Amino acid sequence: MIDSLLWWVTSPLDYAFMRRALVACLALSLTAPILGVLLMLRGMSLMGEALSHAILPGVAVAFMLAGFSLPLMMLGGVAAGLVTVATASSVTLFSGLKEDAAMASLFLVAMAAGVMIISLSGSALDLGHVLFGSVLAVDGRTLLLVCLVSSLVLVGLAISFRALVMECLDPQFLTLQGRHAGWIHGLFMCLVVLSLVVGFQSLGTLMAAGLMLLPAATARYWSRRLEGMIAIAIGWAVTCSITGLLVSYHAGLPTGPTIVLLTGAGYALSVLVGPCNGMLSRLRTPHRVLSHEKR
Repeated sequence: MIDSLLWWVTSPLDYAFMRRALVACLALSLTAPILGVLLMLRGMSLMGEALSHAILPGVAVAFMLAGFSLPLMMLGGVAAGLVTVATASSVTLFSGLKEDAAMASLFLVAMAAGVMIISLSGSALDLGHVLFGSVLAVDGRTLLLVCLVSSLVLVGLAISFRALVMECLDPQFLTLQGRHAGWIHGLFMCLVVLSLVVGFQSLGTLMAAGLMLLPAATARYWSRRLEGMIAIAIGWAVTCSITGLLVSYHAGLPTGPTIVLLTGAGYALSVLVGPCNGMLSRLRTPHRVLSHEKR
């Protein structure tokens, strides 16, 4: 039994492409969930999903001009994401429309434009690769790029973490400390865009936000402390990435959707049994209060 389990876990690692895929998934799992927790604290969870679609036009234009060149496609995605963020902020500033509403409108247009560009310049296979990713196709050059950008995001988070948390909780206090909250917010959105762009090779633009948001939402049901939520989100993302990679290999399933579905299953379970506002814990609370009053 143990030998069979050991073979199930280790046999895929005999192949170089599986080892590269594993490292790429771990690099994403160590950075994206932290941004997901911060997005959740800001009440901007859907912003991550919108941005994951907003990078598509930049990826599409780079693909049309240079073919399947991952560095240029990532650069195009970063440019499109930053332009979308800047446009949404401008609309909010000058029209009074909330930023999430402005982003929702822009990402729908951006996604439609991106799909149209790819459809006119490439095949259905190219479109599917961009939309849904292919972590098993990560080569050495791509892996290096993923690790470098993920490391850059992690360093940015480490340097500005306290300011980012304070901007989430009390932007006015941050301003009183001599730091402009708008700049901190802009830095945070840049880190989110970088994380989503580096994730599109593995999970595609349609599901790049899954590894960012679902572990963060899951962690919310298991801890009320920020450090606890971050640790649980990272741990769950790493677990789902490794398990999803192995399951997809042995079962012949697409890797990206398998990983996202596993994180979704963890979220569904947490909604039911999580100790922090899970359904079962909320059902038990009235009974505990009643018992305490009787005493």
